Amino acid sequence: MSAATAAVAPPATGAAPLLSVSGLRKHFPVRKGLFSRVVGQVKAVDDVSFDIGAGETLGLVGESGCGKTTAGRSLLRLIEPTGGTVRFDGQDVLAARPGELRRMRRHMQIIFQDPYASLNPRMSVMDIVGEGLRVHGLTSGRRALQDQVRELLATVRLDPAYANRYPHEFSGGQRQRIGIARALSLRPKFIVCDEAVSALDVSIQAQVINLLMDLREQFGLAYLFVAHDLSVVRHISHRVAVMYLGRIVERGQTADIFERPLHPYTVALLSAVPVADPARRRTRIILGGDVPSPLNPPPGCPFHPRCPAVMDVCRTQAPPLRDVGGGHSYVCHLEPGAARGPAPGPVPA
Repeated sequence: MSAATAAVAPPATGAAPLLSVSGLRKHFPVRKGLFSRVVGQVKAVDDVSFDIGAGETLGLVGESGCGKTTAGRSLLRLIEPTGGTVRFDGQDVLAARPGELRRMRRHMQIIFQDPYASLNPRMSVMDIVGEGLRVHGLTSGRRALQDQVRELLATVRLDPAYANRYPHEFSGGQRQRIGIARALSLRPKFIVCDEAVSALDVSIQAQVINLLMDLREQFGLAYLFVAHDLSVVRHISHRVAVMYLGRIVERGQTADIFERPLHPYTVALLSAVPVADPARRRTRIILGGDVPSPLNPPPGCPFHPRCPAVMDVCRTQAPPLRDVGGGHSYVCHLEPGAARGPAPGPVPA
């Protein structure tokens, strides 16, 4: 898997999005004292919006702690959002009652980061992968369930004979394939891939990413691909959204984000991506300071304490959303043609 390899061409546009997220917020209360009085709010996700079409992959990237995983779990209501709107296939996810949400969950699944902790060590692969089929009544009888599970294992390129084994008998890559089979068992339309390959060796990462891409083409799946490895994101994603301190600061087609980044934070992230061709490398940008606390974000632009292109206006005024066309937009006081840091060039020795 090459870092310079972009994903296949995006699906045809024009249709209504499969998933539409608008103004999503998740704030965690901070409590202190004997009576657990609320003294503040950690704004883990703050006004996040994006759309994902059928068969499309949106890569969601950013530093650890920026809110990527919280956003993915909130839109599935694995944790309850504080506010916003999530519409899936025309249905309001956040307004759904328990019975409605259960039916909706058939079509919205998740692949977790840790391929061991997400599997019950006391359950066999047959029970893990077949649990959803039983709960949702998608199988008739034990023999049919066994056949479906074995077919799913073959789909994720595992030997169907492994169905009676337990999670501790598998490698990390094999366990993640079991997690993928479990997610596929309910025939979903949309899957949140929550750092789905970050715990795997590089060679195994490539195998799992290629498997996910093949499954996307085979079943018409849509992915929200949460990751911090930009090379992996470039390989699998049609579009990319960049998060910082709970907010999306830039979004666009994968080629636009990687070749023409506009937000200073995106430029800094991309400068750290290894590139084999010296002529294409960017000068490494080292961001100063630590990521501010989401409990007390800075005034104005949240990125201004670390921004190499900071201006006086950044310290006091929230930046505007700038749309440069082609689905590419960013949130910044800098004009599209303004300098954002050191010019591209060879990385210093």
